[in-house]
Amino acid sequence: MNKGSTLIYFANFLSDLAVDLDEGEVLAQWAQQAPRKAWLLWPGDVLVSPVPLGKEFLEYVAGLTGIPTESVTVIAVPPGDAVPLAQAVRQAGLTDRLRALAGEPGAALLPTALDASVIGFARDLGLTVHPYPTVDDAAAALKMTMLLNTKAGFREVAERLGMRLPAGQVCRCPDVDGVVREFLGQYERVVIKPDRSAGGHGMRFVARGDLEGGAALELDVIGGPAGTWVVEERVDVAASVSIQLETTTSVTQVLFSGAMHTAQGSFTGYVSPLPPSCAHVAGELEEWGLQLGRHLADHGYAGPFGVDALVSTDGAAYADESNIRRTATTTPHMMVTRLTAGSAVNRPAWSVSKGYTRRPFNFEQALARLREHRLAFDPTRGEGVILYADAPSDGRSWRYAVISADADGVGECDDRLSQAMEFESTCPDACASPRQ
Repeated sequence: MNKGSTLIYFANFLSDLAVDLDEGEVLAQWAQQAPRKAWLLWPGDVLVSPVPLGKEFLEYVAGLTGIPTESVTVIAVPPGDAVPLAQAVRQAGLTDRLRALAGEPGAALLPTALDASVIGFARDLGLTVHPYPTVDDAAAALKMTMLLNTKAGFREVAERLGMRLPAGQVCRCPDVDGVVREFLGQYERVVIKPDRSAGGHGMRFVARGDLEGGAALELDVIGGPAGTWVVEERVDVAASVSIQLETTTSVTQVLFSGAMHTAQGSFTGYVSPLPPSCAHVAGELEEWGLQLGRHLADHGYAGPFGVDALVSTDGAAYADESNIRRTATTTPHMMVTRLTAGSAVNRPAWSVSKGYTRRPFNFEQALARLREHRLAFDPTRGEGVILYADAPSDGRSWRYAVISADADGVGECDDRLSQAMEFESTCPDACASPRQ
């Protein structure tokens, strides 16, 4: 339901919270997901997006949510340099327009990522940052937010909270080669992670034989020549899972959990609830999430967060990282909850994926395919397929959600969709995206 006052959804995918701003190209690519925030809007709300939203997509969202397009405002910030969204708004001369829209009492800024630029922008506009009572409260949470969106910071806190972790070591860039070779003396394979990275960006997987004969270890230039990296034993993975929660000063609650689909460490999709093959880790995931939520609340953080984990082939769960922000699954889950609230489906199963069509479609053509094959989401039944992130610029790499009464229904619908949309059997590297 609506919050009762204006929310300005600030889709700041270009943020230094999860990835260094020097990684401008990949951040701009991830920003293409901003249109999905349209599913959160209620009358009077504003969406500030780093990319434009198509008229057909906005009408589609309005048709399913029942929120008229004229009752909300979408501001698309013209593309520019890889700078934080707040700076891009200023450069585009849009600050006064946003200030006027935010003039109602109780209006608040709701960012995708809580970072320093958001804090400064909220102060400029005279706004609070949702869900914090004051800007100062949001600023007080920033130190812990920044720390726990790093791989090294998560390892430090997770170890203190008693989570099971893969064997690993934090080191500076010049020391990575030596640490990797040392680890390969104990383990068959290792994974090398940039400290500040999302969705597998910059990760390297190295096996014992890869560095034989004097072969050099090559890393992407992330975080600079003295940047921090984490070297870990590579667990034999049967599944990648996550739990998403929300915390306040008084309580932490579980929102949902599920299994991630990944390619070389990059996020390619998600299914909730946890499938039977890894459902046995649900209790431990919840324990870890609640522990982290209490830790975050003790340090002033309020809002959504997630814990990712790996399930090994012997069934053990290993904590992998935390995402102290709105992730690639937070908005779809809220969309699913909203769209099924008045339907016959109770506690729906759902998935988000990305399929690559053999030929390009525009939005109307893709939607016509869904309707022709009776796959389009039906609000009465609470089941079907939703094109939740607008038409892709290439017309082929479509993001979609599947909602059904149970997991079997999700799988069956996904199979039918692949045929209807003529998805390629394998998804190219361009299909990978961040868990953000």
